[in-house]
Amino acid sequence: MAILEKTVGQIVREQAALHPETEAYVYPEHGIRKTYREFDQETDRLAKAFMGIGIEKGEHIAIWSDNKREWLLSQYATGKMGGVLVTVNTSYQANELEYLLKQSDATTLVLGEEFKGSNYIEILNTICPELKTAEKGNVTSSKLPYFKRVIVMSENQHPGIYTWSEFEAFADRVADEELEKRFNSMDPDEVINIQYTSGTTGFPKGVMLTHLNVVNNGKLVGDTMNLTENDRLCIPVPFFHCFGCVLGTMAAVTHSTTMVIAEQFEPKRVLQMVQDEKCTGLHGVPTMFIAELNYPDFKSFDTSTLRTGIMAGSPCPIEVMKKVISEMGASEITIAYGQTESSPVITQTRADDAIEKRVATVGKPHAEVEVKIVDPVTNTEVAIGMPGELCTRGYHIMKGYYQNEEATKQAIDEDGWLHTGDIAVEDEDGYIAVTGRIKDMVIRGGENIYPREIEEFLYQHPSVQDVQVVGVPDPKYGEELMAWVILKDGEKLQPEELRNYCKGKISHHKIPCYIEFTKEYPMTASGKIQKFKLREMAIERTEKNE
Repeated sequence: MAILEKTVGQIVREQAALHPETEAYVYPEHGIRKTYREFDQETDRLAKAFMGIGIEKGEHIAIWSDNKREWLLSQYATGKMGGVLVTVNTSYQANELEYLLKQSDATTLVLGEEFKGSNYIEILNTICPELKTAEKGNVTSSKLPYFKRVIVMSENQHPGIYTWSEFEAFADRVADEELEKRFNSMDPDEVINIQYTSGTTGFPKGVMLTHLNVVNNGKLVGDTMNLTENDRLCIPVPFFHCFGCVLGTMAAVTHSTTMVIAEQFEPKRVLQMVQDEKCTGLHGVPTMFIAELNYPDFKSFDTSTLRTGIMAGSPCPIEVMKKVISEMGASEITIAYGQTESSPVITQTRADDAIEKRVATVGKPHAEVEVKIVDPVTNTEVAIGMPGELCTRGYHIMKGYYQNEEATKQAIDEDGWLHTGDIAVEDEDGYIAVTGRIKDMVIRGGENIYPREIEEFLYQHPSVQDVQVVGVPDPKYGEELMAWVILKDGEKLQPEELRNYCKGKISHHKIPCYIEFTKEYPMTASGKIQKFKLREMAIERTEKNE
């Protein structure tokens, strides 16, 4: 495939011209169905609303909600008027949201009202108390110098916040010619999306992705799945991840495929959608597929229309893969591997790969993607079958981390190779197996968790002297977190007290499942903590307690 030199907006218009009456998206929970022609019209109108409310090309618009229709439309509307969509993890609490809004220089926040018991409006008011007395669209915040406006995905009135219909009405202020001028001024190499991902050095970094990055990655993902306008892809993975908004919506839109969207994952809901909407594709992390297969009434749902889909986010157990093929009927299900910095897919298994390749490896590199495996110390390429660090180069590499040149230089070398930090092995056939991580990242149920970020947070507890966080194997989530805590002299603390301290301050999935108190850590002669030994001790403890 030749690289598409196209913007996100151009892709929508092309598909609407090619397949105007094909359904673009369906929200079965709300009885909403729209064709590609309607999707194109809706996103044109919303693009004009973003312009009418005063958003310039290149301005940063944060979006914080589950997979609502407004999120989907905003993704493609910003792709038509040049606003940069900054995606916010639905689990974020006040500290994390404040950091993201500040670091990203976001001027605008589009948000849902709540998510799984978190009141988003209350959280926002905590970090921006000025909102309660602000004029809509004219917010001034002492903590967030660029922050101006908030739009809620509902019709409920909140002080200082535009309702969705108030926001949409701004479209009337912008002529079609103005939108065309803005639309035509965009370049595929311009940044359209910033996604936050942590690093081992602590705080999340904003990965800058361009039109070219996400359009082509979505196109190649869909090509590998053999998607067409006759496919119907069920998307229950969150939009704020690349899994949702690139492997999900962008793979579908580049192929005129119908998106069948679940606002939140729930196994029964997904099985019902697959059956009722006759879905041919289904995405998910392994834990989602496990939950669907283990749903008590699983056998009562007809999933025989399934053909393809993607399992990604963490390694897939072979038995799960076999069941997805034999019991769900997804005979061409694929495994994809990558990271946000590579927008995101680097390798993917093919529809006709043998099952051994689909579970023992993460497939082969996509077309237009270079991969090499190097010795992490010498940076020289290793022989076939030998482990080393996986590096990749091509159209898919991010522009860099937003306002973090130093971290960008650490990630991408002078020759344009992105160093993934993952240990991998390539076999004789060019298939790649990812065997571990150079860094200590933990993958819990498809969520990447970086121990350093949690350690930084737990250090703030007045009784904690030192803390080290490691991952331990877990049958349900793949990995769980264990915190090894050294208390200050004379202090006493129960594990539950420390967990309660975390609640409402950091995301639920980042709260350690296991907490152990210790007097010292295993050290090297030079005084470095040996995390691998802590991990071994953690595994021993958890196995004893089972």
